[in-house]
Amino acid sequence: QVQLGESGGGLVQPGGSLRLSCVASESTLRFDRMGWYRQAPGKQRELVAFIRRDGTLSYADSEKGRFTIARDNAKNTVYLQMNNLKPEDTAVYYCATFLMTQVYWGRGTQVTVSS
Repeated sequence: QVQLGESGGGLVQPGGSLRLSCVASESTLRFDRMGWYRQAPGKQRELVAFIRRDGTLSYADSEKGRFTIARDNAKNTVYLQMNNLKPEDTAVYYCATFLMTQVYWGRGTQVTVSS
């Protein structure tokens, strides 16, 4: 059973930055891809960004240029650097990893963007 632990969420003012971390219980190189999703109140969970095993990246259109996903294989960790945050980025952010047909989720970390 793969376990994922997110951290780094919090309250930030509009225009601010946060870096989320997701530590996996196994080597990140085992997974087909790892990524970040978010769910705002009353909305469906949506993709933010993911990184494939070969290192290629993919972003949702709304986050391109503001968010950056990165991976540190030595630390079994995936990061999400979020810049120029907006109130509409407020959500619970979840780390997810995909291994063949299995999807594993973290418990999430709350990000609130408000003045």
